[in-house]
Amino acid sequence: MTRFEDVTLTTGPLDGIRVADFSRVLAGPFATMILADFGADVIKIEHPLGDDTRAWVPPVDENGMGSYFASVNRNKRSVVCDLHTDSGLAEARALALGADVVIENFRPGVMEQYGLDYATLTAERPELVYCSITGFGRTGGAALPGYDLLVQAVGGLMSVTGAPDSEPSKVGVALVDVLTGQNAVVGILAALRWRDQSGLGQRVDVNLLSSLLAGLVNQASSTLATGVAPTRLGNAHPSIAPYETFRTLDDPIAIAVGTDKQFSNLVEVLGLPDLAADTRFDRNANRLAHRAVLKALLEERLETRSAAAWTAQLSLARVPAGKVNSIAEALDLATLLGLAPVVPVKDAAGFRVSQQIANPISLSATPARYLRPPPLLGEHTGASFYDAGGALSTR
Repeated sequence: MTRFEDVTLTTGPLDGIRVADFSRVLAGPFATMILADFGADVIKIEHPLGDDTRAWVPPVDENGMGSYFASVNRNKRSVVCDLHTDSGLAEARALALGADVVIENFRPGVMEQYGLDYATLTAERPELVYCSITGFGRTGGAALPGYDLLVQAVGGLMSVTGAPDSEPSKVGVALVDVLTGQNAVVGILAALRWRDQSGLGQRVDVNLLSSLLAGLVNQASSTLATGVAPTRLGNAHPSIAPYETFRTLDDPIAIAVGTDKQFSNLVEVLGLPDLAADTRFDRNANRLAHRAVLKALLEERLETRSAAAWTAQLSLARVPAGKVNSIAEALDLATLLGLAPVVPVKDAAGFRVSQQIANPISLSATPARYLRPPPLLGEHTGASFYDAGGALSTR
């Protein structure tokens, strides 16, 4: 008997869902790319100059397109609508009213100026799901600019990132935008599920600051529980030891010991078995209290061999450990593990191919599909965008 999960369908779970995407830069486009990967027809509505990130070059990809833009805009169709003209605004409005989902990340109040706001559109189309992404919400923080770096700073992330004796540091990628984009996807899917039950859409609001605060998880919970703000610990963990990076003979290695058994295995591999019974290190709380002494003892031994040698030996002993890789090395590792991290995305004619990072969500019956490379500006404007009857065409 064939199980449903053993059957790969040619349709996506979001086929039939159309998204009018007014978002730019990262959080919104990241969200709509995930929706598009699973079958949603995403129409990227762009200013005549295009999404800001089209101009964020170098670097560029193999097609000469900015790699920043290319990273979050596959599987979409690009239509240019100049909202400052009557014709452009009329087309944008038609696209919004013809969609199941509208997503935007303009400053609060901008969509109202064009009559593209939630209240105006849902008065005509009450089943519309309308997602707004802001930096600090639509109330007291409406006027504040929503930049990832700014939110990392004021949202507390930088206060716990960096070495204890260094200045606060941002994360090496726009992580808050990514978290917010993922939250937008969850909110949109929940609203679509509710629409299936009620026939009505609703407004989905996500903002960068709230997404970051939720993403601080244990650090935020610690602050609430103790009233004491966590401090920067470099690569160390506030609640577990040893759980950080260590020097070796060549490259740094990350060791993530979460249990006493793992610690016992670690010191056995290092030839320091007596440390497991040492009252300074026999329990996690004691290891935390003597973290600096423990690190010095471990590094003294780790510096006698290479990171690769230690990683191999520790992994055999079921101790979580790994060399600090470059991004290229990380992609190689994922490939070696059979995760297929890179996918080629081709246009219909096969002339343009874009190497893309694969969608991280694996569905057994309706996997992500990669049908369109990131679009050229306005690539789908005009006749190519409509069917013979003048209606919006599908894929």
